[in-house]
Amino acid sequence: MSRIEAPRDEVTGNLLDRLLDGLPAEAVLTDPDVTAAYAHDMASFCPAGTPAAVVLPRTVEQVQHVLRTATELRVPVVPQGARTGLSGAANASDGCLVLSLTKMDRILEISPVDRIAVVEPGVVNAVLSRAVAEHGLSYPPDPSSWRCAPSAATSAPPPVVCAA
Repeated sequence: MSRIEAPRDEVTGNLLDRLLDGLPAEAVLTDPDVTAAYAHDMASFCPAGTPAAVVLPRTVEQVQHVLRTATELRVPVVPQGARTGLSGAANASDGCLVLSLTKMDRILEISPVDRIAVVEPGVVNAVLSRAVAEHGLSYPPDPSSWRCAPSAATSAPPPVVCAA
């Protein structure tokens, strides 16, 4: 995918340069046509701004790099999951960094004894449900978010799974 860059002012240029010091180029999106898709969740009727960039980290260390960079440069960060929410809470503000967690999609642990799954924030509910079913368990999420919503993109505790 080719990257068309948005016009760069001094702050945005410094931000992008610093982000690219710790992220692969494909993890930093600046094409206005692409970043516009990340400007709002399903509540497109809520106000949304234009992000300076969208970042797609794959590791905790990359998230740390993004947050340290944003903090040092005083750039607001808007975390996002699959953008399936209906409240506008994941909508971008002008000049912010959108931190998309969709690439962090690994199931780290399933403990049938403790009935707990440890997942990264981009794991989709349907994927988690199928994985715990292999252990004789079920994960009953909100049915409306079955196919596309991340199971842990909020600050909620790890998903608890039930005996099938």
